[in-house]
Amino acid sequence: MDFLSVELDHSNTKNILVITDHFTKYAVAIPTQNQTACTVAKCLWENFLVHYGFPEKLHSDQGPDFESHTIKELCHVAVIHKICTTPYHPRGNPVERFNQTLLQMLGTLENEKNSRWKEFLKPLVHAYNCTCNDTTGYAPYELMFGRLPRMSVDLAFGLPAEAPAKSHSQYVKYLKDRFQESYKIAKNNAAKLAEHSKRRFNECMVASTLEEGDQVLVRNVRLRGKHKLADKWEQGVHLVVNRAGDLLMYTVRPVGQSGPLRTLHQDLLLPCGFLQAERPEQRPKQTVHRPRTRAYSCNDERQDPESVCEYSGSEDDQFFSPVLEDFETRVLMSPEQLSYPKIQNV
Repeated sequence: MDFLSVELDHSNTKNILVITDHFTKYAVAIPTQNQTACTVAKCLWENFLVHYGFPEKLHSDQGPDFESHTIKELCHVAVIHKICTTPYHPRGNPVERFNQTLLQMLGTLENEKNSRWKEFLKPLVHAYNCTCNDTTGYAPYELMFGRLPRMSVDLAFGLPAEAPAKSHSQYVKYLKDRFQESYKIAKNNAAKLAEHSKRRFNECMVASTLEEGDQVLVRNVRLRGKHKLADKWEQGVHLVVNRAGDLLMYTVRPVGQSGPLRTLHQDLLLPCGFLQAERPEQRPKQTVHRPRTRAYSCNDERQDPESVCEYSGSEDDQFFSPVLEDFETRVLMSPEQLSYPKIQNV
């Protein structure tokens, strides 16, 4: 599940809570006024759990509305295993693909209907559920309910409906057989498409597997807007602690430190074994010698002759050079004794 934000409609609503089933691709979209944890729990219960049952796993990003105490309590009561994606890796959430499709469908509305997109949301989602999916080869509605929906186009062309079974037991047996066959075909189709996508992706990618102890740089994901000249990687080298099974997710920490630990996808890591980690060095305390004057003298008899006078003045006195140790101030002549040459008018 995930939140999709669009323009405000006439009822001041801009948030859509999207929930999809991973296997059947069946989608549910609920308009919400906000993105709080209570709203998520209420919509999840009223629009999905009481209709389709309790799922084994609930997958989402690491947003505070999905990782709150309320959602954890709901998953605990319903015996649902809550899992989440790695930070700044939206490709790990399959619902992101449906979000793109939903935005394209909402973009087909006329300009005068854009402010009333809430009225067209459920019909558009129903049209998506009744359309054959490229991954499974079946419509999500058919995989979820075991039958094709009866739509307005069937009524317009007068297409006959499926003949009902003679008894409930025959209908249950027919439904089970159809589910088993459709699930098997959909699983094979999804595996073939995944293998085809993997092969095309690997053709233009270079394999780079990280091992425990490797040094990496972490992508600076805090950059927003135009930062063409900014450093795309964070300062400091990180060390790979472990890998999450066969997944491309690694736990890293800064070199020379025990924490903090961060779990990131490989797309956000850059191997840098040739770099040396910078260690904080203790710089010696810099001293500034002040010129001798009658008000301040470093050669005072009460001081150690080998001691150094540390500078404690204001910033305006920093123009004094530290090499002027023998500088003295003397008055050669009084102002009255100075004679200036007379300037003749030309």
